[in-house]
Amino acid sequence: MAAEAAAPPVVASGLRFDGKVAVVTGAGNGLGKEYAKLLAVRGAKVLVNDLGCQPDGSGSSKAPADQTVADIRGAGGEAFANYDSVADGEKVIQAAITAYGRVDILINNAGIARDVTFRKLKDIDWDMLYKSDLLGTYKCSHAAWPHMEKQKYGRIVNVCSPVALYGYFGGSNYSAMKGGALAFATSLAQEGEKRGILVNTIAPHAATRFSEPVMSKELLQKLKPATVATLVIFLCHETCKASGELFEVAGLHVSKVRWQRSRGIRFLEAFTVEDLAEQFAKITDFTDGAETPKDAADFIRREEQIGKSKL
Repeated sequence: MAAEAAAPPVVASGLRFDGKVAVVTGAGNGLGKEYAKLLAVRGAKVLVNDLGCQPDGSGSSKAPADQTVADIRGAGGEAFANYDSVADGEKVIQAAITAYGRVDILINNAGIARDVTFRKLKDIDWDMLYKSDLLGTYKCSHAAWPHMEKQKYGRIVNVCSPVALYGYFGGSNYSAMKGGALAFATSLAQEGEKRGILVNTIAPHAATRFSEPVMSKELLQKLKPATVATLVIFLCHETCKASGELFEVAGLHVSKVRWQRSRGIRFLEAFTVEDLAEQFAKITDFTDGAETPKDAADFIRREEQIGKSKL
């Protein structure tokens, strides 16, 4: 019997990625797989990276990356599998350069979780998350950066987590690494601004291997990974000019998240611990005059301006 013919290309209209090469880490399952597939549908060549480990970081397998590649090719897209650990980010990026000659997009999605209360946390629970969730983000970004600089074009999206913003019981290690990925992206965005490299972060709520044990079936049905992919792929497009931003997404809801600073108290002279205790309620009050600072220097500039006005 003759082999079944390959599926015809699935061509998405509108915003496309023809000629662009994307690297998606942790693309064998869940969110990463959705990012890779949607990029390919819209014309990108995709390096599908996945070590094929379990959610806790144990084991390895080529099957998840191979399956994503098979899905993409079956739909008429172009993809190539890579099985390196993101801790060896230079190997991941070099695989894309070898296969496709360039890298335009990097989605730092790979990660693991080892939930345990802080008192019971062992070094291995910290070190394994660091290696995958934070070191891997650094290594892949650092390897891709010179190529993006040379092109004067690049898009990087770091996938952190709502726990980086709000924390959660038994996840101090995960929160720390994802918080680091967020801060890392914020700084990279400033360095990339004049080099055509835009960097953003998302904090997704989605049905994945990580959330299935802790969310109800009803909620998981509402939190489809595909909707998260829509946001990520837009952030990767050349028409999107956002950089240094954080977006939270859950189901059909997308929001931008920003820092807020209370109006606070400006003492007229050196203050004591007792002065702080007396004014602490006002210092922590956001109901009147709260601000949305843009950078760390903003607070210092305000103090300098107030100081000059007192002269």
